Amino acid sequence: MYTFISYLDGLITPFLLGAIYVLAKRTEDANIAANPVYRYYTKGLFIKLFSGIVICLIYVYYYGGGDTTAYYRGGVAMANLFMKDPMLYFDVLFGDVGQGSWFYYDMSTGWPPHFMFKDEKTYFVIQLVSVFLILTFKTFIPATILIAWLSYTGIWRMYLLFCEQFPHLTKHLATAILFMPSVVFWGSGMLKDAFTFSCVCWFVYAIYYFAIKKEKLVFHLFCLVVSSYLLITIKPYIFISLMPGSLLWVSFERIAAIKNVFIKIFVFPVVLSIAVGVIALIMSQVSGELGTYSSFDKVIEKATVNQEDLTRAEAYGDNFFDIGGIDPTPMGLLKKAPVAISATLFRPYMWEVRNPVMLLSALENTFIVFFCMWLLLRINIITILRRIVSNPLVLFSIMFSIFFAFAVGISTPNFGALVRYKIPAIPFFLSSLFILYYHNDNQGKSEPRAKKVAITR
Repeated sequence: MYTFISYLDGLITPFLLGAIYVLAKRTEDANIAANPVYRYYTKGLFIKLFSGIVICLIYVYYYGGGDTTAYYRGGVAMANLFMKDPMLYFDVLFGDVGQGSWFYYDMSTGWPPHFMFKDEKTYFVIQLVSVFLILTFKTFIPATILIAWLSYTGIWRMYLLFCEQFPHLTKHLATAILFMPSVVFWGSGMLKDAFTFSCVCWFVYAIYYFAIKKEKLVFHLFCLVVSSYLLITIKPYIFISLMPGSLLWVSFERIAAIKNVFIKIFVFPVVLSIAVGVIALIMSQVSGELGTYSSFDKVIEKATVNQEDLTRAEAYGDNFFDIGGIDPTPMGLLKKAPVAISATLFRPYMWEVRNPVMLLSALENTFIVFFCMWLLLRINIITILRRIVSNPLVLFSIMFSIFFAFAVGISTPNFGALVRYKIPAIPFFLSSLFILYYHNDNQGKSEPRAKKVAITR
């Protein structure tokens, strides 16, 4: 039987947590006077680190294995390859050896799970995981802690960005971005989701400070390029979902800076056309890396295959959901948008829960559903739409949430995958709901002592 957790995990984990705590407290103490939101820094980080530990324990002792243990096995094989022949390891890590690297492994190293090795995007995550395993002597829990710590850097930067824009909502934004249980849980393990969610946050943070604020251009361009590369390599549909809202966000910021109303009216269609052109150019340049999502026809094909897969209900037991048959045309796919989006944002419902892990997501969804209903009852739809378009960051967040929810809902056939895949949308969607509710008239009532402070990054 494969041993995932050993005595080394028990020896290294306390020392690692202690070292991270010391560094976190220093960061908090150094910044809290200039920016009081740092009172959440250490708390948010350690909730994330302990969530990563819980994921390890659940996958080993409750599930008896799964994606995260498979990534661990693949990473250990690569770490063993590093011990055996560092040049071969770096050839796999940075080279373009493709499927030929299978023959680099042998009985002394072990092999990555074959189903993961065959998938380039999954194998790339194994390559990333191997770096953390080498640093932690091939231990499961400490490597997971390092991944969670690294992923927190992007999440915290995004939280600071939202707090700079809406300083009266720091507590609500902390709830939406730092403390949502399923987001913290699934975004903290040795899984694709930890890397991709952090990359989304880094992307949003970097595009704002590079394209809008124009601060530290080299650093933020580097962050933008790296986060984009990782998203395209691991989950390209997330990158595609970011594009429309990002370019509108930047465009609206430019238009908002124009004082003359008539010039704004003239410039708007021009800027919109340029944004569409930039999206088309970017997509054409990275189409080879987008795979299934490189064209609308391929998206239709994938969605249709997933729906056909649902006819084999025994593959998922009761743990699947059905958005109905899909007409394999662009219009047929778009007709499914409302049900796909609502499935991602609001399901599973409480009566669809089949295990304790799903319950976590269902409780959140219940809160989000009732909060949406409360928002619609308190504020009419015209006012809501006006508030969305009045702030470019909110417009971006809503657009990303909707595009991403559509991409996930149309292509994900079971709740087990859905509760993981949906996590990048939840902080943006819930933050937008809080902002819309406390916009203008209610501004400052939730935290009357809060004042706008300069962001400390």
